[in-house]
Amino acid sequence: MSSGFEKMEEGQDAKLKHDSELQFRIEARRNKLLGHWAAGLMGLEGDAADTYAMDVVKEDIKEPGVEDVLAKIRTDLGAKGVEFNDEMISGKLEECERMAIEQLKEEGYGTA
Repeated sequence: MSSGFEKMEEGQDAKLKHDSELQFRIEARRNKLLGHWAAGLMGLEGDAADTYAMDVVKEDIKEPGVEDVLAKIRTDLGAKGVEFNDEMISGKLEECERMAIEQLKEEGYGTA
């Protein structure tokens, strides 16, 4: 028989797992949206834009934090001669995160 403490601990573990999974979904969706935005700036469309967006998502898996994603976007935009600044990219990142949260809510994923 489980004690009240064990049940509370199990509940906390489940919430932690849910919160962690939700954060992963938010970040992956945010990065995909950001990748599509950057792809558009570089003139990529259709499958090429989808592939680029997934490359941005994969970039974030390599290291924790968003810096690797931002570095990829900066490098790729620069290589294509797209004019940009860090504030523009950071602003879009924040917008994409808000959009990701909204989309996940609409799809039935609760937010933390």
